[in-house]
Amino acid sequence: MTELGNDRPYSAELKCNATSYEQFNLAIQREIFHNGWHTEELVRISLINLAQWLNEETLENWLASYPYHEKKKTIAVIMAGNIPLVGFHDFICVLFSGYSIQIKLSSEDNRLFHFIYEILVKIDARFADKIQIADGKLASFDAVIATGGSASIVHFKSFFSKVPHLFRGNRSSVAILSGKESPEELTLLGKDIFLYFGRGCRNVSHILLPNDYSLNTIFEQLISYSAVINNKKYGNNYDYHKTIHLMNLEAFLDNNFVLFKESNILHAPIGMINYHYYANSTDIAEYLAKHQEEIQCIVGENHKIFGSTQEPKIDEYADNINTMDWLHNL
Repeated sequence: MTELGNDRPYSAELKCNATSYEQFNLAIQREIFHNGWHTEELVRISLINLAQWLNEETLENWLASYPYHEKKKTIAVIMAGNIPLVGFHDFICVLFSGYSIQIKLSSEDNRLFHFIYEILVKIDARFADKIQIADGKLASFDAVIATGGSASIVHFKSFFSKVPHLFRGNRSSVAILSGKESPEELTLLGKDIFLYFGRGCRNVSHILLPNDYSLNTIFEQLISYSAVINNKKYGNNYDYHKTIHLMNLEAFLDNNFVLFKESNILHAPIGMINYHYYANSTDIAEYLAKHQEEIQCIVGENHKIFGSTQEPKIDEYADNINTMDWLHNL
């Protein structure tokens, strides 16, 4: 092993044989048969985004404030499965903090991590003692990081309230348009909306629009994402919510692959976008303040650039809770 920071284990030399990568590549191609949301393209996009973190300069800068000391405690990490390898950030946080990790995978994303584990062990056998992927119930852990929906959070609080814990629930993201956006920026907004079929907390599900803004301006730039409707799972969601709104005589706009509904509600289901109009900056500030505990990302002027919500930097933490600080304060 080489060293990263203060004796932090890290290897820059890949010692796996070609067969390991061929098997992983085949697993990526087959993921769509296990989970209809995880297309090969989306799995590869996720891997490319995660790989941006894994260079020595980025890791050195990130970890400079966290001296490495190997610890005897084990952290259980209950991972979500809405996006391929969505729990990878928690995974590296725990390992780089010096703890051992016990992983409970989501049934929606319980294959790819096994290949990552096998590759790491082939790089350095000592990872076998640091990483455990639980087949059944979690056991013999000292703290827990858990991510899930509202129902899952209730269970997390019931089962893990007596140990140190970090729970993350449902969040979503918003876009604030000023009316000055270029066509290119609005096209990139489509990436924030549709990447991973809109299933992530970093996906935009609500748009704030200035009064008298024409939605046709957005529709024209979203056409390039119309292929999402060809995914069976996304298409089923779109059809379901369209049918419900038609039966209830609720107003909405439809461009044949996503529904737009005027509503102050922050969260929107898959296949839909909620939007509302604002009169001034005070309206915006009040809405953001009201939902600050539910918002993951904000895109628009003076916020994140369009098209970047699903490309977080390594020091951007879910729910705005610094995972590394939490781990080091255990």
